[in-house]
Amino acid sequence: MKDADVKFDDSEPEAEPKSSSAKTMSVRQAAVAAGPALYLVGTPIGNLEDITLRALRVLKEVDVIACEDTRQTQKLLNHYAIATRTTSYHEHNEMTKSAELVKEMQEGASVALVTDAGMPGISDPGYRLIALAIRHHVPVVPIPGASAFLAALVASGLPTDSFRFSGFLPAKRGERRAALEAVKSSPRTQVFYEAPHRIVETLEDTVEVLGSVRHVVVAREVTKLHEEFLRGRASEVLENLKAREAVKGEITLLIGKREEGDARGAADAPSARVSVRQRVDQIMAEEKVDEKAALKKVAKERGVSKSEAYRELQRSR
Repeated sequence: MKDADVKFDDSEPEAEPKSSSAKTMSVRQAAVAAGPALYLVGTPIGNLEDITLRALRVLKEVDVIACEDTRQTQKLLNHYAIATRTTSYHEHNEMTKSAELVKEMQEGASVALVTDAGMPGISDPGYRLIALAIRHHVPVVPIPGASAFLAALVASGLPTDSFRFSGFLPAKRGERRAALEAVKSSPRTQVFYEAPHRIVETLEDTVEVLGSVRHVVVAREVTKLHEEFLRGRASEVLENLKAREAVKGEITLLIGKREEGDARGAADAPSARVSVRQRVDQIMAEEKVDEKAALKKVAKERGVSKSEAYRELQRSR
């Protein structure tokens, strides 16, 4: 193997070694030392083999590993026989803990930041520590690794030339529908994380706001034993999930860009083609319920408050 093949970084060369073998050793030793810095280490999102050799080396070399959940990270460390000290860093202690960790790094410590799964800083509290480290001139070193949304995107079959990742969709229906409305005419693939107990409601909103024919992909348990990709029109994927007793696992929702026909699909939704008055009357007749119950259902369909739906009902009288 040539000397160039084992060059791991761009550090300044040392004094001329006595032999090619000595030069190779000096380059390797320089690469191993993890100096004072914040290392953002990507960890597996499911399959424990999805971790780089560099990530394993850094986790062994640093002084401390800051974990979102020390119990979860310990499973990985035990698997690879890594004995580095761990400390908790999560959304409930990030303000105080980030200051403590930066102080340690300023005093010469090396810290690896990991999340429960994937790259730290993506939809987790890592941002605060990263920003604080940069503000205090502490080197921040990314150690690339697995990412759930990226793995789901490349296997989705949807266009990848232009996409937007927006983290978790809002839990409240009205806010979620507003977020979907904002991407209704987007020319790019939209990528979201979603909780399994909300995915059916989210797809119902997707059908009503974006149309039943919009292409979507639900990526579930990516890289894990029960990995699954549900690809198709929004209404088709919705019916598939509604037929199940329960939906479990980590979920990434991908929504394709608007195509011809999407507008027609959206117009087919009951809440889009009739007024509140007409929809209330329709529900009362079909489901044999009173006006109050029907109005509550209409408000839920449209993602508005009951009082707002009531005002619209009053205006139509």
